[in-house]
Parts: sequence; C-alpha cells; structure tokens
Amino acid sequence: MAARRDVAGRPKHKLPLTALQRPPAGFDLPRVRLYQRCMDRTPILYPDGRTRCPWPGVDPLYVAYHDTDWGVPDYGSRALFEKLVLDGFQAGLSWITILRKREHFRKVFENFEAERIVGFGPDKIEALMLDAGIIRNRAKIAGTIESARVYLDIEERQGFSRYLWGFLDGRPLQNAWRSTAEVPAETPLSQAISKDLKAKGFKFCGPTIVYAFMQAVGMVNDHLVGCFRYEDCAQLGQAGHPR
Repeated sequence: MAARRDVAGRPKHKLPLTALQRPPAGFDLPRVRLYQRCMDRTPILYPDGRTRCPWPGVDPLYVAYHDTDWGVPDYGSRALFEKLVLDGFQAGLSWITILRKREHFRKVFENFEAERIVGFGPDKIEALMLDAGIIRNRAKIAGTIESARVYLDIEERQGFSRYLWGFLDGRPLQNAWRSTAEVPAETPLSQAISKDLKAKGFKFCGPTIVYAFMQAVGMVNDHLVGCFRYEDCAQLGQAGHPR
C-alpha cells in the first residue's frame, strides 16, 4: 500500500498513532484533557511529570511500549525477525491492535523461531485462520512462512541482525524531529532495505513498513527531541552493533 501523501506530494509522517478520534467513555476530566493534548503533534507533559511523544495517547499499554521498547536499539536476530513480521501484519491497521495481540502472536508462531515456522503446513495455516487472537490474513500468514525461509538463509550466511544493521554501518541514525509532522513515512534508506529484502524473497516489507520497523527497533531515533526517551535512546545507541 502506497504511503498517504500531502498536498505537495510528500509522504505523510508514519508513527504508531492512536486510532481513537474522541476520548473513550468513562474518562474523568483530567484524562480527557490529557487525551486532547495527545492529539497534538508535539511532545506533551504527562501527569507523571514526564514529557513524551504524543502518539501513545492515554493507553497504559501504549505508554509502556513507548517508554521501554520503541526506539531501543535491538541487535537480536530473532527479535528483529519478529518485529519485521509483526510490522507486516500491522499494515493497514494501528500498531496498538498488534501490540494487544503480540503475546498471542508469539504463542501461535512458536515465539517466532523461524526453524519451526518453515515447518507450518496446510493444517497449521487453517488453524491460524480460525484464531481470533491474531490478524487472520492468509497472505500474511503464508508470507511469514516464506519470510522465515529467507531469514534462515540470511542468518546462516551472515546473520540477520548484522545484515540489517549493515545498512547503517552498525549505528542508529539520530534524528532531531520536534513535531510528528516532520517525521517521514519512508526514506531512501528504508527504500533500499525494502528493495533488498524483497529481492531475497521476504514478504510484506514495503518501504513504509520497513521505516516503521526501523523506528521500533532503534535503527533510527525518532523520539521527538522534547521527549524524555530521546536522550535515553541516543545513549543506548552509542555503542553500535556488537562486533
């Protein structure tokens, strides 16, 4: 799916924004006001005294993901495979939908152990298609099996983590966005990675999906500079990929 574009033809920003358009029922006045501030595009001050990117909104699960997971450099091959596959499943949906289903995804996809996924046959695929705990998309399920084969080949040849981080010479890119309106949906680098993955046979890895993946695994630091996690993630990325 092509990235949405603004009136100038530029791709709109791609962040794991909340899908809610109004405060959920039952919110008290302070949470309603916080929710309304979260619709802004600049960092906001939360009741706990921390300034965060606006996209986690008021969902505790989303806030915890923002605070502990998103943007942290990840150098584990299996974890990178999992996150890339889940970003493929997320295409067309909000990330919070995947986040709420992530633990069940891990359970039915054998903790994303590619060696086991490549053994999925027709019966397993049909069982997954009946499982409401995941995104029931036959093409994406089949694509995960194909991608697992590609992953194993790359992992054997050079290491999946080393392959991906090699596009950045092993070090995260440190951006300095002040508003989510500045954040791109894709970049020339995500386009290059996407093209190479596709050429190897990996599925559901378009440049927008790849850029969202890069943000999530800390290949780029796209926390806004006013967010308390910006400096944290910058420091975590200083060492770069293990040699």
